[in-house]
Amino acid sequence: MKKLNIAFLAVSLMTTAALAWSHDMDMKGMNMKGEKHEAADKTVTGEIVDLACYLGHSAKGANHAACAKKCLADGAPMGLLTKKGSLYLLVNDHEKQSAYDSAKKLAAKLVKVTGDMSHKGGLKALIVDKVEKVKS
Repeated sequence: MKKLNIAFLAVSLMTTAALAWSHDMDMKGMNMKGEKHEAADKTVTGEIVDLACYLGHSAKGANHAACAKKCLADGAPMGLLTKKGSLYLLVNDHEKQSAYDSAKKLAAKLVKVTGDMSHKGGLKALIVDKVEKVKS
């Protein structure tokens, strides 16, 4: 019985240590799957696109501005397309909803978006903290 208690205690300690380690790794910006969440603000420049139209039929640019604004206002997901072709999902910061709402109004415009960067499951996302139009 004493050996069983010691074995149970050992397994409990190893499990607790593993959970603490995984939490610590996630807090340092890396989770168990090697996915990153960068805590520091990053600024990315690109065009605001509505992902429904961009992914569906490559719609972007000034000719698509009115449609993109309507789609975003109706709840379509929003992305940021860089000049190099990288695409970021833009997501709202629950404490700063106004920045995300401002980004929706800048559909098809060149902007700078600042926020926390996240990489999960191959998806790059930017949590919108600040958005500003870039002068042409």
